[in-house]
Amino acid sequence: MNDQTRSIDPQTGATDRKFANTLARGLGVLRAFRASDNGLTHAELAERTGLPKPTISRLTYTLCALGYLSHAGRNERFQLGPAAVALGSVAALSISFVELASEAMQRLADDTGTLALIAVRDADRMLLVKTWRPQGTHALWLEPGYRVPIFGSSSGQAVLASMPDARFDALDPDAQMAQFRADGFDQLIGQGFVVPPVQTRYSSTVSAVSVPYFAGEFGESVAFTCGALPRDLPDERIMDSVGPALRDTVRALETQTGHAPALTRRG
Repeated sequence: MNDQTRSIDPQTGATDRKFANTLARGLGVLRAFRASDNGLTHAELAERTGLPKPTISRLTYTLCALGYLSHAGRNERFQLGPAAVALGSVAALSISFVELASEAMQRLADDTGTLALIAVRDADRMLLVKTWRPQGTHALWLEPGYRVPIFGSSSGQAVLASMPDARFDALDPDAQMAQFRADGFDQLIGQGFVVPPVQTRYSSTVSAVSVPYFAGEFGESVAFTCGALPRDLPDERIMDSVGPALRDTVRALETQTGHAPALTRRG
C-alpha cells in the first residue's frame, strides 16, 4: 500500500486515494514560514511541520531546486525563493477584496486601538493573511502566517456560522463544534458579529470579534476580525462599539463589491 492510498484529506479528515501526500508535505514546508522569520533551519521546519528531519531534508532539496526555497550555504537558513515570491504576488493580485478593504481596516484599527485582520480557513485552523496594526498603540500583534484554532476563535466561529450545511457536515463535526457553529449563527442573525462564549475561547489572553465575508475567490467566507488583550477589549466594549464598527466596515465592503452578506450563502 503506497502513501496515496492511505493519505488523509486535510479538509475533511477522510481517507482519499487521490490525495498526493508528498505534494502536501512540500506545501506544508512552504506554509511553515511567517512574515517575521529570518529564515528557518531544518530543525525549525521539522518542529513547525511535525515531519522528521530526513523528510524535511529531501523536501528542502527539491524545493530549492525548483526555486521555491533559497539556501546560501551549508549553515545558512532557508528562505522563501523567487518562485514562491512570484506565486504569492500573483495570488495577492487575484484577491481584490483585500486591497479594497485595506484603507477601511487600517482606519478601523486606528479608531479602535485593536489589531484588525483577515483570516482564512486552513484545514482545522484559521490562517491570518493580512493584518493592520493601530498607529501609536501597543496592541496585540499577530503576524500574517500565524494560525489559531477554528474552534474557540471568533474568526473560526464566523466562518463556520456562515458555512453551507453540506460543507460543514463534510468536516465530520462533533456536537461541541455544531453547538459552537449554532451559537455563531444566532449571533450573526441578532447582531451581525460573533464573540465566542467565554467557556469555549481558545485563549484567555486574546479578546476578539469577527464578521464573515463571502470571498468568491475561495468559494467560502473569510473572517474580518478585531482583536486585543482582554483588558483593552472587554466584551462590553465589543458589544457597544468595536463589534458594530467592524460589522459596518464589512457591510460597506459588501456594497462596494456587490456581494450579498455571507449568511445568504448558507443553505
